[in-house]
Amino acid sequence: MQAAPSTPVLRPLQSHERRPSLTAPRRVQPVRAARAFGRLVADKEDTRQVFEIMNALAGRSIDWGYQRLLQTPEGGAQAYGQVELSDRLQDRAWLDGFVAGTVGAAYRDFIDARSLSAYGLADESRKVADSEIEAAHPRAWYARRIRDVHDIWHVLTGYQTDALGEACVVAFSLPQTRSAGFGLIAAGAAVQFMRARTGHPCGRAVLQAWRSGRRAAWLPGQDYEALMAQPLEAARLRLKIARPTVYDAVPPAVRNAYQGAPG
Repeated sequence: MQAAPSTPVLRPLQSHERRPSLTAPRRVQPVRAARAFGRLVADKEDTRQVFEIMNALAGRSIDWGYQRLLQTPEGGAQAYGQVELSDRLQDRAWLDGFVAGTVGAAYRDFIDARSLSAYGLADESRKVADSEIEAAHPRAWYARRIRDVHDIWHVLTGYQTDALGEACVVAFSLPQTRSAGFGLIAAGAAVQFMRARTGHPCGRAVLQAWRSGRRAAWLPGQDYEALMAQPLEAARLRLKIARPTVYDAVPPAVRNAYQGAPG
C-alpha cells in the first residue's frame, strides 16, 4: 500500500485543526468494499481504494484494537502519549540518525528506494469522503497509527511492495487488527494470483503471511520510537516474526503477475 510518487503531499494537520468524531463504530458496507476492490485489482497503485475498503469494512475493529491497546502497559503508555507516527516518520533528521542494521535504517532505505513518505500515505487516506481518520478522537488516533505503521510492517516482515508482497502484508495485518478490509484484500489478491496460474506458490505465500500474523506478537501495541533503534534481526526474533520463506521462493519477475494487473 503506497502513494504514487507524483501524489502531492499535504502538510500535517495540527491538533487544533482536527474535528471531533461525529459517528459511532462504522456500519459495514460490503457493496462499497467490493466495488473499491474491483478498482484496486485493476490498478494496484490506486491506494485510495485500499482506504475505501478499510473504511467500508472497519466495523468495530478500531474499537477492539484501541481497547486492547489500553490493556497492556506499553500500549497504555502509547495511548497516553498519542504520538503521531506520521510526523515522527517524516522527520528526516531523526531517520538519518539510525545506524545500519537497525529497524529505522532499514525503514529509511525502504522508503528512499521507492520514493515513499508517511505524509503521502496520510494524504491518500484523507481522500475518502466520509473518513474520520483525522478526527480529534482516540479511535481516530489509533486508526492513524495502524495506517502509519504499514511500511514499518513491510520492513519487519520482509515483504516488498510488489502486488504479492502487498497482499502478504495485508494478510499479516488481518489477525493483528481484525479488520475485515484486510481480509477482503488478502483473499481477493490470493484468488487473482491463482487465476493467473503463475506456477508458483503465490496463494500459499499469502496464507503463510496470515499465519505469521497470528503467531507474531501484537504489533499495534509496540513503542515504535524505541523499536526503530533496535537491530532488525533482534526485533524480528523478539516479535516472533517468521521469515517469509514461501514469498521468497516466488521469483520477483512474477510477483505482479495477477489477473487484471501488468505482469
